[in-house]
Amino acid sequence: MTVHAATAPFLARPLPRRPSLLVAAAVACAGIPPGAQAFGPGTQVTAGDVASVVLVLVAAGMLVTGKARLPRLALPAFGPLVAALGISTVHSADIGSSLAGFVRDLQVFVLVPLAVVVLVRDRRDLATVCWSVLGLGLAEAAYGIWQAVTGNGASMGGRNIRAVGTFGALDVMAMSIVVGFAFLVLIAFALTAPEHGAAAVPSALAGIAVMGAALALALSRGTWIALGAAAVLTLVLFDRWTAVKVLTCCGALMFVLLGVAGGGSQAVVERARSTVGSVSDPDQSVDDRYNLWAAAVRIWEDHPVTGVGVKNFPAYRDTYATIELSSGSETDDPVNGYVRQPLLSPHNEYLLFLSEQGVVGLAGFAALLAMIVAGLWRRRDARDPFWLASVGLLAFLLINFLYADLGGPTCALVGVILGLTAARAFGAAGASAAMASPAGRTS
Repeated sequence: MTVHAATAPFLARPLPRRPSLLVAAAVACAGIPPGAQAFGPGTQVTAGDVASVVLVLVAAGMLVTGKARLPRLALPAFGPLVAALGISTVHSADIGSSLAGFVRDLQVFVLVPLAVVVLVRDRRDLATVCWSVLGLGLAEAAYGIWQAVTGNGASMGGRNIRAVGTFGALDVMAMSIVVGFAFLVLIAFALTAPEHGAAAVPSALAGIAVMGAALALALSRGTWIALGAAAVLTLVLFDRWTAVKVLTCCGALMFVLLGVAGGGSQAVVERARSTVGSVSDPDQSVDDRYNLWAAAVRIWEDHPVTGVGVKNFPAYRDTYATIELSSGSETDDPVNGYVRQPLLSPHNEYLLFLSEQGVVGLAGFAALLAMIVAGLWRRRDARDPFWLASVGLLAFLLINFLYADLGGPTCALVGVILGLTAARAFGAAGASAAMASPAGRTS
């Protein structure tokens, strides 16, 4: 009775007529630069995190008052991960350190995605969230291009030419991830743009050009790989012949642009060459990543079932890593100056789960991803831009997790993206394009 009396004022408040606007606001908050660290090293509280708390509270209010309900696939999708997180935390070598990691993983992989599934109720809500992702990506791309052109970006080869957006050099990959999300959303929309008027195609191509330039100037090899694979998958699923034509045109355009740009494209060319040679002749950054991966595997081999506990990888890293591993990575930009950052994770989300949570944690994470993939396959519609965007976004995350993990201001945004794909996969926002307006129906 006391609990009900305490929560009654909150639940009695009128909820927004279009709760997906709150999701869009949370997406926009991801672009606000993060503040100081909290809850220990490696954990930041950002504006996006605060906005995600609001999402969870509003979604909980809608569920409790009966204004919304979870799709039936939500429990089998998210339940195993919640159980795995609890088990690995209880068996952690340092439960106190793992509590912050438990809360973070619960936020990113469970609470925020579930909140988005609840708040995204129809195709208009899907469009609202997609447009917010697109708007944030375009803004970050434009700012990143300005940084690279004016020498106000992060340092690369002694010059401040790397586009990092509002995130700065301390989160050097964040801008490329955000713009990558927006790029895939715009590709999905562009494929159906001819149905929406004469101005739709030129507008989409202009947006793709801006974000493509920003992604090139971000000099993020991992994002290039993940984005290229996800974009190709999206094109092939839409139409194979369209994919061939688009890829041919893109290849020719890149060849011409590199020739025209000359010395201005040298950093991009050198970065691309280092991507090709990352196996035979890895640089220090890639070599450190290989050492971190090996250390994570060794930690798992000694703690196979429940791992060493969330957030405990740094405590075990030096014991299991070889002497070749650097003490940290170096970043520099005009805002933050020179900073040496410690290597607090293996830079592989799957190996991070495996080393810190063992096979129990990885199984729970894999179950969630498998349920979303299966749901998207069951409700596939290659002429639905929301389905194409969901497939592209999920593919981008799955590939990106192979050589990156979560951290900084993009954590809450990744939770929103997972929720967006889950909403489409579980049918919470309409199972097919047939529910759209006539312009969005399959032919």
